[in-house]
Parts: sequence; structure tokens; C-alpha cells
Amino acid sequence: MDNNGSPNQYPNPYFYPPNPYQPYPPPPTGIPVPNPYEHVPYPYPYNPSHSFNYSYPPPPRSSLSYSGSGHIDYPCPPHPQSPSSCAPLDFNQPPPKTSYPATAPSAPTNPYPAYPYHVPPGSQSPSRASHSHTSSLPYGSSQYYYPQNEAYLSPQQSDAHSRTNSFAGPYYVENTSSTGGGSGTPQPSDDSKPSPSAITYPPLDDLMSNVRLSDSTPSDIVSSPQQPVRPLMHSISTSKIEQKKDDFYGHANNSFSGWGNSYSSRVDSSKLSSSSFGSFNESVQIVPVQNKGSLRVLLLHGNLDIWVLEAKNLPNMDMFHKTLGDMFGKLPGTMGNKIEGTMNKVITSDPYVTISVANAVIGRTFVISNSENPVWMQHFYVPVAHHAAEVHFVVKDSDVVGSQLIGIVAIPVEQIYSGELVEGTYPILNSSGKPCKPGAVLRLSIQYIPMAQLSIYHQGVGAGPEYIGVPATYFPLRKGGTVTLYQDAHVPDGCLPNVFLDNGKTYVNGKCWYDIYDAIRQARRLIYITGWSVWHKVTLIRDGAVKASDYALGDLLRSKSQEGVRVLLLVWDDPTSRSILGYKTDGVMATHDEETRRFFKNSSVHVLLCPRSAGKRHSWYKQKEVGTIYTHHQKTVIVDADAGNNMRKIIAFVGGLDLCDGRYDTPDHHILRTLHTLHKDDYHNPTFTGNVGGCPREPWHDLHSKIDGPAAYDVLKNFEERWLRASKPHGIKKLKKYDDALLKLERIPDIIRMTDLPCIGHDDPESWHVQIFRSIDSNSVKGFPKDPKEASSKNLVCGKNVLIDMSIHTAYVKAIRAAQHYIYIENQYFIGSSYNWSQHKDLGANNLIPLEIALKIAEKIKAHERFAVYIVIPMWPEGVPTGAATQRILYWQNNTMQMMYDTVYKALVDAGVEAAFSPQDYLNFFCLGNRESTSMYDNVTVSGAPPQANSVQANSRNSRRFMIYVHSKGMIVDDEYVILGSANINQRSMEGTRDSEIAMGAYQPHYTWARKSTYPLGQVHGYRMSLWAEHTGTIEDCFLQPESLECVRRVKAMGEMNWRQYAANEVTEMRGHLMKYPVDVDRKGKVRPLPGHEEFPDVGGKIVGSFLAMKENLTI
Repeated sequence: MDNNGSPNQYPNPYFYPPNPYQPYPPPPTGIPVPNPYEHVPYPYPYNPSHSFNYSYPPPPRSSLSYSGSGHIDYPCPPHPQSPSSCAPLDFNQPPPKTSYPATAPSAPTNPYPAYPYHVPPGSQSPSRASHSHTSSLPYGSSQYYYPQNEAYLSPQQSDAHSRTNSFAGPYYVENTSSTGGGSGTPQPSDDSKPSPSAITYPPLDDLMSNVRLSDSTPSDIVSSPQQPVRPLMHSISTSKIEQKKDDFYGHANNSFSGWGNSYSSRVDSSKLSSSSFGSFNESVQIVPVQNKGSLRVLLLHGNLDIWVLEAKNLPNMDMFHKTLGDMFGKLPGTMGNKIEGTMNKVITSDPYVTISVANAVIGRTFVISNSENPVWMQHFYVPVAHHAAEVHFVVKDSDVVGSQLIGIVAIPVEQIYSGELVEGTYPILNSSGKPCKPGAVLRLSIQYIPMAQLSIYHQGVGAGPEYIGVPATYFPLRKGGTVTLYQDAHVPDGCLPNVFLDNGKTYVNGKCWYDIYDAIRQARRLIYITGWSVWHKVTLIRDGAVKASDYALGDLLRSKSQEGVRVLLLVWDDPTSRSILGYKTDGVMATHDEETRRFFKNSSVHVLLCPRSAGKRHSWYKQKEVGTIYTHHQKTVIVDADAGNNMRKIIAFVGGLDLCDGRYDTPDHHILRTLHTLHKDDYHNPTFTGNVGGCPREPWHDLHSKIDGPAAYDVLKNFEERWLRASKPHGIKKLKKYDDALLKLERIPDIIRMTDLPCIGHDDPESWHVQIFRSIDSNSVKGFPKDPKEASSKNLVCGKNVLIDMSIHTAYVKAIRAAQHYIYIENQYFIGSSYNWSQHKDLGANNLIPLEIALKIAEKIKAHERFAVYIVIPMWPEGVPTGAATQRILYWQNNTMQMMYDTVYKALVDAGVEAAFSPQDYLNFFCLGNRESTSMYDNVTVSGAPPQANSVQANSRNSRRFMIYVHSKGMIVDDEYVILGSANINQRSMEGTRDSEIAMGAYQPHYTWARKSTYPLGQVHGYRMSLWAEHTGTIEDCFLQPESLECVRRVKAMGEMNWRQYAANEVTEMRGHLMKYPVDVDRKGKVRPLPGHEEFPDVGGKIVGSFLAMKENLTI
């Protein structure tokens, strides 16, 4: 396809030139700042529509240097990007004042004056035009009729509210609890584990967090705590420093547990005096604050802009090494001198700082070795959705076996809630509220930007060429391409009702495994496959459409390699599967990794079994934990395809489907009828053990995609980075000649590079914009910077001895925050925001996704606007539902659901509409199941002895029902944006240091709310409607407006009816598979077991789970 004569927009897709939007460095200490208000002010927000030639401001006039060097410049148009460790940000960041003008003027001639301009106060909030609603229904009669339930008749239409994006004001809860507390003395801790400290805030009237530094040296020492609080040095009162994408993560964490413990402890400021801090600087003075009363717990929902600058006079926590050196120094003669000579280097603390809110770590600096005066100059711009009384800056000493607490600085949320920039030098206090060492201080700045001021979230996907997708990620938004969306491995022709799109078009269902088979068959240069599991015996084509239907994947790949195609398989190495000297074990997860390796052993197919490694710089315990518990979970197929004119291009398949047993299925999701046909040699049901003759198979529902365009080259780059890391020789293998199997595409003239790839023109309504996201760390890829100070140059996050790409979480948070009408999620797991649970707050499942969804609903309730969330999850996690791991996952899932419903109900009460609406008018959970009655098509013969009476197998055979396993990992927002990939909604998939994941986010720029100002009827709409048709067995008019109360109550009624049919004693045929998740949610949002259905039918196991003692990292 041509590019309409336009120059290629990807001149060098992986080049990092100087950033024209480099942020201002932090201000130096003790140097007067010129008056920033001498010039004519420009109203906020300021959003230039084009780039400017900008010369960098001079570095701070001090000996410090900051770490935000370089930036990532992908070939999208120049744009300012704000750094965030888990969500895209507003490029037009607010100044440190509390009020903001509503609109932006045209770009000034000089967009970057020497100092930020003053912003005049204003109170008007940004608004957007209301969208008109289409009432036309292009559908004919439904395939399957659901009787109307009187309890869920279509509601009367009320006065339509405008769809302006209105945001809730400050939610807060009075902190009246006196529970909690800190530990006694600092103890070694491991950053990978949640903090054992209290999960609620202690009394905070004694906390010392507002100590400030004054510029001048007064004649007399101020010691009275009753003195008014003075500013620390020069408080930065200029406009908010513009944040760009080179600062994006600033080595921050995203409310995640794995990179440092949060710290909750009582800090007593009443015991402090100015003299207790020792001599810090002759020109400054520490000023203690007056005794604060009990602090309020407030909702921080927006972004925190933080600089961690430097610390001084830290204590030496490595006293053991110092004592050992002194002891060796006393040894006689040459021996002592020799040993002492190796220890002449000063051995002291290896400090780093973690930033935590509500006991959840949101940021982490890199470690500076052997320094009592570390200088980080590190920037963080992180999303927050936390109820908290303080922001904690916890200073730690990194050790081989974990970390040791040095001290803490606590900043009250009340102090930053107005949006003012708070900057200063604070004493570092130990758990008893005393300085950890005389003169030990931390210099930092922090500013809170609420959601109402983050305009990037106000209009969904947005419109126009300046839209840049999810900002500041490793891979940018790629414009000009095509996407094919798949549901299940195969959709036979005529299986689903027609879905009509804009301009009279009809949605066409893709056939995933057929397209993968065809792409592999037509490959001429390369076939690269990644998978959690790849099984050489799997058959991709099973409907008789191709004569080679018996051609297994292994045979196909071996045949292509014999043709000269480079075939590489990158498969997770299950540590429990082994093949040593003839001794073979299948492994706990039955991934067939060793079996597949043996099959290709004497062929030209390269199979690399890749273990999940923590890296040699981690502790022995951490290495064992990561290698045993976590996996490589990405699922991609990358091939070259015909590009015309005798040229080839790269295309990629990305999603949730592994090429292994048990995955082939259709929207019918048969459980018994295909046991002797489609699934004759592919029976899969891990719920059963022993004899499974006549037992239902486990149906499999999944989502997948094909990318044709520039973004496919990013999927290829991910494979190359992983392969280079996994194939690097270790140990004795270093003695062998190292020959990399990767093709060097620049040496293959007939493969088009991304820079030369013809793109679909912007005017083509069927064009797509696509962006690739990952959860992965530097232990799994090659190419990340070796120096953690350079992490921000590639928009990476800094963990302990590791750099992290966690852009999948960033993409989910951005999409949820930008949603305006509805969210539809299908995912294998749904666990998160544990810091906001009513119990187990310190579990560590700190991803923001569940609470962000609940807060989005609360925001819309307060604005009196409709919004709906539909979440489809499996009935239980794959495996034995009575097992300890499964029960614990269900328990965490139930806690997540309860937290969300509590948040929604509180919003209803605050808006005064709890009598008119219930939480389930906005949020509902569903699962899938099927039941097949006895029929002429059921020719199942039981081999072996029949199962024992009342066993799980016997019950399932007799009831002829089983869940449809939801393995999907996708989200659709407002019928305009879709995320698909391998990542589950849990900590394993979102953190980046656990399971490795990949996903794509995509939209059609001609089919967005911002472009259409009404319901977009593009491919994303067709995909969502097709999924709903599969699950409900029908299409109804209300499905066109999924946020409407009529649609929510109708779909809920369908799910309740299907559940009753599934759970009934009488065996009947089910046409619709969508079932209300079997828990009872009352009008106050309390989640309880469904009366009469406390356990799953046939197989047992508590539906709400149970708290069983086992390792949390395995189940979250």
C-alpha cells in the first residue's frame, strides 16, 4: 500500500537524539532564583502544536549532575511526554497553584522562556461537547431469544446528561484509628517482599515531616516548636517543571511490591531540636515544625511529580565490614598488610530511596555504592490512586541478602493536596522518631497533580495527528498499519450473527490458527515463535478446509527449515521438566518443553529453552524464587510475508493463544460433542485426575491479533532482544564458538526495513495506529542500558539491580483513566489494588487497575453520567478448584471485587442516589460455562473402569456441564480502543520483574469518539459485538449502547438466567454461555456467597475462596 506520496515517518526507529523538550533541571541549593513572574503570563495548559528548536537550560550551579540524560525519539511527531511509571501523563502539566485556566491559547513565539511563567488563578474546568447517541439498529432478528425479566425492564429515559468529563473532588476519610505502628529497631528486609509493617496509619500527631530549611543563618538558633513553619531554602514556587519523555519513569515504581518495602512507623517530631541534626551547612538551618494534629487520609488520584535529589551524612550500615578491616589491620607483618591492602577502599552504606503511598511502593532510586552523601538527582512522575495520610521516602542500605532500613522522611498528604510544590531538606528519622544520625538529611521535592488537571485523560483516544498514544513507553505509537482481531482459535463461517459497521460494512471474523498456519506456510525468510508452551504435535487446521489438516506444527516447521527458512523457537524452560540420561519428567505445568526440544534436536530448527532468570546480581534466594515461580509468558509468531514487487515485510501475531494442546476451540465451545472429532487427540482438562473417559473437556476462550505494519517490527525487536539475552553463553559454554542464529535483516535486501515500509495513508478509514507494550526486565532482554542512571533515556523503571519495562500496566491505566462510556474486560485473573482492601493491605498486589476502574465509576456517578464496566473471568483458575493455590487466588479475587463494590457504593451515597441505583448498575462480573444435553451427536465411549460414584469425574459426566476457561487477556474501551496480549490482571503480569509479557494497544483514528462525536462503528465495535454475540448467543438493540442502564440490566439478567440453567439439576442445552459470576452482591455492595451455591457445582471448592497459608508471590 502506498504512503500517498508522504515521506516515511520512521527515518530511524531506534535512534535517541537530543530531546527538544528536555525538562528543567532541579534548582540548585542556596542560590537565589530569579523572579519567574517578570514576564507576561501564559494561561495553563500550554500545548504547542509543533516542535521548537530549544536550547537546553544550563545545569544546576552546583557539583550535582542529574540522571535524566538523553531521551527516546521514535518517529512519531515531536511531542512533550510526561514520565510516569505506570500511566501516561498530561503533557501540559500544571503549575504549583491550585487553580488552572480551562483552555489553552495558541502556542507562543517562545514556548520555553528562561523560567516558567506565572499562571493566573482560574476555576473553570475543562469541558468537552456532549456526544449524540445513535438509536438506529442495523441488526435483524436475534438468533436466540431471552425472555424479558420484569425486574430488568428497560428503564424510563431520563433527562440526558452531558458527557463532559467531570471529576470528583477530594475524597477523604478522617483518620481516627490508632492502630498500627512501626517496628522497633531497623531490621534487614528484602525489597521483593511486602513490608510487614502496619497496614493502617498510626496516630500521626507526632510525625515529623515538615522540617524546612531556611536560606539565612540567623543570629540565634530557633528551637521552639511553636515557631511558624518556614520554607526550606527557596521553595520552588515557579510553574510546574515541564516533564518530558526522557524523564518518564525516572527509575520509578508503579505502586508495586517488588522493589522496596514501604515503611509505616511512628515518627516523633516533638523530640527534635535544631541542634539534634548536627552541622549540615553554615548557610542553612533546620527548622522543626510545630506539633501536628491527627492527619487526614485523603484520596490521591492523579500523578505525583517527585525529585529525589541527594542525602547527606548517612550512617554507615556496613559496620561489620569496617570492624573486619580493623581486625585485619592488627594482624602482624606482611599478612596483615596484604589483607588490609585489599580493604583500603572505604566500605560504607549502599543507599537508595523507595517512595511509598498507603504502604505501596510507587518509586525507587538506583543504588549508590559506598556513599554516605549520595546524589541521585532522580525524577519520578507516577500515577497514584491511593487513600493515604503521608508519602514516605524510605532510605535504605542495599545488602546482598536484602536491605536494611536507614530512616524515613514522611510528607503529609495534606501538605501537597493543594497542588503546591513542596521542596526542601528533611531530617531522616528512625523508627523512634529521632534522627538516624546527627545531620542525616534528604533533599527532595514533590507536587501532586489531580486527575482534573490531566487533560490527556479527558477525551478518550483523542483525535488528530498530534495524538501520540500512551506516552513515554519503550515502543512508541506506530501509525499506518492493519490489525486483525481474533476470538478463539477458529471461527467457522456462519457461526456468529452478522455485525454491521459504519458505511454498511459487515464485520468479518478472523480465523486465528488458520491465518497462523497460512503465514508460516508462506514464509520465505524467517519464522520466530515465542511461547509459554509450544507443542510440536498440535494441529492448527481441523475443519477439513485444507488437505494438510493432519500436518502437525512440528512437521510444518521442520519442512520450512529444510526450505532454508530460519526457524527459531524461544520457549519457557519449565524448571520442573527434565530430560537427563533418559530420565524424563513432564513438569508440573505440562508445557511439553523438553518433548518439543527433543523433536527438533536433529533438525535445522533452533529451539532455545529459556529459563526465567533473576540475574547474577540478585541474592541466592531471589534467584531461586524467580527461577521457580515466574515464567516467560509472551506468545508471538513473527514471519516474513509478501509485500509486493518481489519484496518481503514483517508481520506478527500477538495475544493469549499458545501453540499447544487444549487451545483449539470455536465459539460453540463444545464440552462433549467433539471428543471424537476435533479434539480426538487433544483432550485437555487439568481439573480431573485419573480416568477421564466420558468427562467434559475444558473449553478454551481466548483473544489474539495479527499486526501488519510498523508495529510488527517492534514485536520482532522484542524477540531479538530476548533471543540475544537467552542465547548468550554462560559458564563452560563460553569456550565454544558463539554463533548467533538471528538473521541480520539489514543484510537481506528483499526484506523491507521499517524505515522504508509503505504505510497506509492517514486518510484511509481502515488504517490503524498500534503500540507495543511489555512487562519485562533487563535479566530477560539484551539492549537495556547497563547504567541505571540511563534508564530514563529508554523510558525504563529502576528496580533493585534491574531495569524494567512495565508499559503494559501503563497502557491499562491510561486507557481506564481516558474511558468515557464503558470498559469491557476479559481476563484470566483479576487481582490488584490490595493496598486499598479492607484486609491484607500489605499483600503486595499493588497494581492500580481495579481501583482505577472503581474510581472511574465513582467519578461518573458524581457527575451524574452513565458508565458501565463488564468483567469476564473464568469460574475458577485452571486446575483443581479445591487446591490451596486455587482457593487463595479466589480469595484475593474476592477481596478485589469487594474493594471495588465498596468504592462504587460510597460514590452512590456521596451523590445521594443509593436509593435509585445499586453498585451492579455500574459494575458486573461474569464467567462462561456450557452444558450439553444428550443427543444423537454424543457418541462417547468410556475406556477403562468408570469413575467412582460422587467423584468429580462422575458428577461432571452426569451433569454434562463445565466452565469455559477464559484465558483472554484483553480490554475494550468505548468501542474505540483495544488492548490484547499475554498479560493477566495480577501482579505477576503487571510488575515487570515477574512473568515476562507482551501486548498491543490499537485503535482506528477514523473511528473514535473524538472524531465521530458519537458511537464509533469501526472494527473495535465489531469485535466487541461479535464477542457479546458469542457469549450471549444473540444480538440485541441495547448492546449498541453498552453504558446504558438498559444494557447493563439486560446483560445481567441474561447472566443470571444462564447461571440458573447451568446450576439446575435438569440437564438442558445452553445457547448462551455468559453467566453472572456466582456471588451475591447486595445494594450496599457487600459480596457474599450465593445462597445455595457456596461451592462450584460438581467439582467443589469455595467460590469466594479461602485464606490458606502459602507463598503470596505464587498467587498474586
